Amino acid sequence: MDIPDRQFYDKVATKFGSYKGKERYTSRFSNRDPEEFFLKQLIEYANKNKVALDIGCADGRSTLKVSKYFRQILAIDISSQMLKAAKRFQTEQKVSNVVFQEADAEKLPFQDKYFDLIYSRRGPSPYAEITSVIKQGGYYLEICIGEKDAKELKEVFVRGQGFGEWDISVAETKSNNLKKLGFKTIFVHDYFYSDIYPDVENFDLFLQGVPIFKDFDSEKDKEFVLSYVQKMKVANGIKLKRHRVVIVAEKL
Repeated sequence: MDIPDRQFYDKVATKFGSYKGKERYTSRFSNRDPEEFFLKQLIEYANKNKVALDIGCADGRSTLKVSKYFRQILAIDISSQMLKAAKRFQTEQKVSNVVFQEADAEKLPFQDKYFDLIYSRRGPSPYAEITSVIKQGGYYLEICIGEKDAKELKEVFVRGQGFGEWDISVAETKSNNLKKLGFKTIFVHDYFYSDIYPDVENFDLFLQGVPIFKDFDSEKDKEFVLSYVQKMKVANGIKLKRHRVVIVAEKL
């Protein structure tokens, strides 16, 4: 049975004190780091007069990082434990223009045409709800998981997030859905890269804190982990192939 997102993220935040664990890894990019590019685009479309919505803010660290570029950010998540961590980080950093709020992305509790900019960093993307609360001429930015992300890992486990949907283009599907709702796609691109984990312990720690397998169990899944490690072992560790999609769109 699939574990509800709220339950999964509450468990992760309770265990690690924030989003994910403290695993060590290095990344190899063939072109550019998609996370850095997404951040650059977010800052480019921001300004001090804009009010933004962060959908799926998790522990809020990324929200707080970009807060200085906006007049205000309203940041939502379904996990009370993630939001607890976010508010702790906010207090430590003394950031006053961010409001963290527990809310369901599928039922956004905001008035119509309220936000100048909305973004989702590997969080939910409820396009119909976004369409309602974004202003005409407002911008929507998203970085999400591509269809081929961790494909080899999921094949070994014979399950996982988006299992078997290798040929359904996330970039194309999302672009078409946004277009139908009155958005013009300014930018959409796939990014492929690899993460290298130095050993099994760090790889296992990674799997405990991400929703690739929300039911991951270090003991029960040990054979799958070792089988994958044998298959994807490289000179300096364990290779995991990643896939991200970055989208920038304008509401017409």
